[in-house]
Amino acid sequence: MTNLPAHFSAMARNNRWSNHVLLRACARLDGAAFTATRTSFFPSIAATLSHNHFVDLYYIDAVEEGGLGESVYDDEIVFAHASDLAPLQQAADERLIVFCDRLTDADMSRIVITDRGEKGKIPERIDNLLAHLFQHQIHHRGQAHAMLAGTSVKPPQLDEFFLDFERDPEIARLDLTDVSRRNA
Repeated sequence: MTNLPAHFSAMARNNRWSNHVLLRACARLDGAAFTATRTSFFPSIAATLSHNHFVDLYYIDAVEEGGLGESVYDDEIVFAHASDLAPLQQAADERLIVFCDRLTDADMSRIVITDRGEKGKIPERIDNLLAHLFQHQIHHRGQAHAMLAGTSVKPPQLDEFFLDFERDPEIARLDLTDVSRRNA
């Protein structure tokens, strides 16, 4: 990768792939196992991955300057099964890819407003918001991954997106080809 916009496009694709792989594994759990109380920052796999989804919606809206702010959390729920969450997460992931694919170097320092409710409307740089969004996703996916280890479902490999080794052929090869074309 030669520039930050291309890096964010690749990270958005990695994000989609990782969410897809993890939610596909979690879909093998029944609702009781998906929502069961476990030890982590959030009390269940369901609560962790639901939280990730709604935070994605919040930050995607912020970088798109959609104006929803904290109202994205008005509809926040803990999904009862991974199959209920998967298509919604995929739609959010696709929105993020479209946004990142349109980024230019000039967009990196562009300021957008994040609505922090009672804490105010805070201006943030797009590059910092995107870096935070990806870090947030990785952080909580790791927690869900660890909780999944306490179930009958083997946690999937989530860190091989950028390498040919063990990459999920279902979507990742096309993703890197798309990013490579953008760098050309």
